Amino acid sequence: MAFINLISAFSFTEFMGDVWNALTSKIALIVYSAVILLLVLILVIRVVVGEQKRVAEIKHNKELKRDAEEEEKIKTVTDAVDKKMSNLSKEIASVRSTLASSPFIIPATPYNGAPAHAVSGVTGEKEDGEKEEINEGGSRFYMLTEIDKEYENYVRPDYDDEIDLKELCEQFRNFSAGKLKLYYDIEDIRRFIGALAVTKLIILQGMSGTGKTSLAYAFGEFLQNKTVVVPIQPMWKERTDLVGYYNEFTRRFNETTLLYKMYEANNNEEIYVTVLDEMNIARVEYYFAEFLSLLEIPNPDGRNLDVVADRWDDDPKLLQHNGKLRLPTNMWFVGTANNDDSTFSISDKVYDRAMVLNLDKKATPFEAVGECKKISSTHLEELMAKAQREYDISDRNLRRIKKLDEYMIKTFHITFGNRIMKQIRCYVPVLVACGGTELEALDDILARKVFRKLESKNPVHVKQMADGVCAYLDELFGEDKLPLCKETIRLIEQNV
Repeated sequence: MAFINLISAFSFTEFMGDVWNALTSKIALIVYSAVILLLVLILVIRVVVGEQKRVAEIKHNKELKRDAEEEEKIKTVTDAVDKKMSNLSKEIASVRSTLASSPFIIPATPYNGAPAHAVSGVTGEKEDGEKEEINEGGSRFYMLTEIDKEYENYVRPDYDDEIDLKELCEQFRNFSAGKLKLYYDIEDIRRFIGALAVTKLIILQGMSGTGKTSLAYAFGEFLQNKTVVVPIQPMWKERTDLVGYYNEFTRRFNETTLLYKMYEANNNEEIYVTVLDEMNIARVEYYFAEFLSLLEIPNPDGRNLDVVADRWDDDPKLLQHNGKLRLPTNMWFVGTANNDDSTFSISDKVYDRAMVLNLDKKATPFEAVGECKKISSTHLEELMAKAQREYDISDRNLRRIKKLDEYMIKTFHITFGNRIMKQIRCYVPVLVACGGTELEALDDILARKVFRKLESKNPVHVKQMADGVCAYLDELFGEDKLPLCKETIRLIEQNV
């Protein structure tokens, strides 16, 4: 009965009202807000953590992809290098074969006929199965040490120390015609000999077949010291292409014909001529840069070429303690140059340091009898020094040169400079001693060293001033006394 009364007394409406009041109270709202904030915070944390994982995964995938790409690039480069080295080996073998068969070229082997690779040691296996010898005993310079052995009991030969420059030119011309059937004008012979007094680098230009390479070859035959011909390759870019390099695998130095002849030249007084055949098929300023710098040093003892990093105990005798080799004073470089689409233009830096001879036409054949001569470089240099003392440029022509210099500065902003004046003072007396005249020598060197620079000037301006320049030359030196200079100006005028 009491339980029934309790239920009767309970009011459902009042109970629900109390519940609603509790659910909508301030405390309940605060609790709701706190729960919602907690849920939002949890959601934000999950999103941030998920994004970090996604970024880390993307970064990891990129690194894997980059590593794979780098491995692929390395593989591609390695394959390309292997292929290039294989092709280069074939090219070297082809060039060596050409050198061995050419009548103009000295093969890159010592006098005793032993090949450059014939040193004691073990062999390594090349990719093509060929055995490559590894040096484990003996000098890394096989060819150069063979020269040391050859010159241990050297006796100076009998040289013709009586010949003068004029006789030298005439006998060389007659020998070329009589023995080799190579014909040259006496003026070209004089210019070639005169160029030897000015610089160690001579550039022969002209059409194919005019005798550029054969002139240097004939001079070597005349002196009984065969001319070395170095065929320049299009890919050459540095000194090692000319003198060789040290091979870390074989522990030998890959010696070239030029290095061999340079070392040999340091042991005697012969006159050496090295032909850089088609010298501008590659950039002269790249592969010949160190030579150009060294040849500018006035003191010959300071012209030392880098060969290796340091000297070993069993290295050749003339190799210096710092691995350098002295450039021989009795070696001249003769570059043959063609101007066509397959070659690079020769820069002013090279032209200024070289003597240029243009062989534009073939000489008329003639009958002659001539014999070879044995002339030392010491005697040749003495003849040149004597000519410079006896046939120094006259004061009158020095005044003319000074006036011409002032005129060229005013008209074209071209000056002779100290180098060109030094070359003029060396060249003109020697050409006179060879049988030429002072004005002929001035005409030749001014055309090659000064008026050639007009090619780089505004051609329209040069054309406008051409008549005035030619008239000034006639007024200063005499009518038609400088035909080569005037011809150079007219050629530039015609090309405009």
